[in-house]
Amino acid sequence: MSSFNTTTTQVSLSRILSLLSPLSRTSPSCSVLIPPSSSNLSLYLSALSIRKRHRLTVIRPCSSFEGEFESVEEEEQEELGDDVESDFEEENLDLDVDELELEAVKAVREYSISLSQELKIEEEPAGEKEARGRKKKRESINPVNVPDHLLPKVSIVGRPNVGKSALFNRLVGGNRAIVVDEPGVTRDRLYGRAFWGAMEFMVIDTGGVITVSKSPTDVMEQQLSVSTTIGMEGISLASREAAVARMPSMIEKQATVAVEESSVIIFVVDGQAGLNAADVEIGDWLRKNYSHKSIILAVNKCESPRKGLMQASEFWSLGFSPLPISAVSGTGTGELLDLVCAGLGKIEDSDVQNYEEGYVPSIAIVGRPNVGKSSILNALVGEDRTIVSPVSGTTRDAIDTDFEGPDGQKFRLIDTAGIRKRAAVASSGSTTEALSVNRAFRAVRRSDVVALVIEALACITEQDYKIAERIEREGKGCLIVVNKWDTIPNKNQQTTLHYEDDVRTKLRILNWAPIVYSTAIAGNSVDKIIVAASEVEKERSRRLSTATLNQVVHEALAFKSPPRTRGGKRGRLYYCTQAAIRPPTFVFFVNDAKLFPETYRRYMEKQLRSDAGFSGTPIRLLWRSRRKSERDAGQSPASKPKPNLTHKKLSVAT
Repeated sequence: MSSFNTTTTQVSLSRILSLLSPLSRTSPSCSVLIPPSSSNLSLYLSALSIRKRHRLTVIRPCSSFEGEFESVEEEEQEELGDDVESDFEEENLDLDVDELELEAVKAVREYSISLSQELKIEEEPAGEKEARGRKKKRESINPVNVPDHLLPKVSIVGRPNVGKSALFNRLVGGNRAIVVDEPGVTRDRLYGRAFWGAMEFMVIDTGGVITVSKSPTDVMEQQLSVSTTIGMEGISLASREAAVARMPSMIEKQATVAVEESSVIIFVVDGQAGLNAADVEIGDWLRKNYSHKSIILAVNKCESPRKGLMQASEFWSLGFSPLPISAVSGTGTGELLDLVCAGLGKIEDSDVQNYEEGYVPSIAIVGRPNVGKSSILNALVGEDRTIVSPVSGTTRDAIDTDFEGPDGQKFRLIDTAGIRKRAAVASSGSTTEALSVNRAFRAVRRSDVVALVIEALACITEQDYKIAERIEREGKGCLIVVNKWDTIPNKNQQTTLHYEDDVRTKLRILNWAPIVYSTAIAGNSVDKIIVAASEVEKERSRRLSTATLNQVVHEALAFKSPPRTRGGKRGRLYYCTQAAIRPPTFVFFVNDAKLFPETYRRYMEKQLRSDAGFSGTPIRLLWRSRRKSERDAGQSPASKPKPNLTHKKLSVAT
């Protein structure tokens, strides 16, 4: 007791505290987190003293129970002596910190692989190999990463069901656009990067244009005059039919915006169906209003080179030189790309050199159909980037849009299709909706922060909870956006508090997510969504220092030690480290992960959140078993083998 050293410090403290009060027993797991040293001795003493004061203020023994406490004290002293001797033996093990850090990284990798297999999204194999090959070729040819807004743009226009989306997928590689053999699938503008040789450009897919207005000004002035306050349930049949009737004009508006910002226009027609009246009308519109731009007439669905020339000859009357191609097989796309590159301008090197691209977080906007996701995107970017309509399922593809916040921080906003129940999607028999939901889940996976949009008047549904559960398991940062807040009648100061309590109760899996109330149609409070998303991304990318992490875990163990099993075993913690960010992932090395029940793991996560923050992001706790190898008979302590770091089981707490 005269000196504090690494072999007697904690034993002496334990015995002193046990004599002071039987209720202030030290936890065996506290003493083996890190070998005692002068740097953490004061922290250890303060944690134990706080725990002692906490326990003594809760329970006040009276004099009539002195005999019972004396007998309990003797029993606890005996148990404490056994625990301390066991802890002392564990502490003599030399912990290889570098090896444990590598083991922690391995644990995170194993967990990520197992989780991705469990949350498997239905794959679309067509075009994947080609996309990977094009990506490798792109990296070897042009290593300079040019920002999207500096790339020249190429738009693809035409009437419905002529293969525009198939050509878009062929040019950009992969399956970015939904391709289904039915007209009117694509509605919004869809952007994708493509390259040919040393030239890189942006391709824009558009919806099918049925009829065109007399001038671009007429198209821009068209507006949807249908109320979208509370969704499809509150809209009359006449208004709903009016919205459907106005859909072609809104698709035309999106196509016109794409043509206006493009340097090259690919006018796609159907070689098998032949010349159509809509083709003639679109051709006249392009020739009269955009003759100053490069217009390429691509006659699609010409799989045979010999028949393709005959099929293309019919379209000379449009006033353009027809080029037979096949978006499915790739026939003629090389010549098409040569013509595209010939009409594109060169990018100024000074613009690329002056641009510094950093990490751009992605924000996916997800939710059930008709909760106002597209309205939120349009309100944020300040333009009609996507079509807003009371017609359920208006958005099909995942729409990426670059956005710069008020503080200059850049984001990539992703508007997604409404996610209905799996049974409802299957019963509808719609291939388009199934692919749309698939892309929505893919958008969640490639995002950093997810804005879960719920409708204020409908409150929380079972489908909202399922989407929230998917977001949490994907490990994405999240904020809850209560949209259409103006529909709540008779609001007062207590309305928000009661509503938040209801949301926290029904979405308890996201009890760490901030809540934002907005009215996207009027543009009210939509800027708070970006502010909250920015804070969530910062928390998701934060890494705790070793000192802070040790302090948090020490205090958690001091106030509540792992429970004992019926056999008298207790979990012991050897080492803890933060192995990853996005999301924050902590690896705990323990004697046996099975000795830490789910309740204690939730307690440890709660302590990490209350002491270290991490608002708006899930945190993962991985528990790794690290058993001490048995000593050989007669082996000296100096020559004993190092403990086995092979983990028999990966335990997860989320």
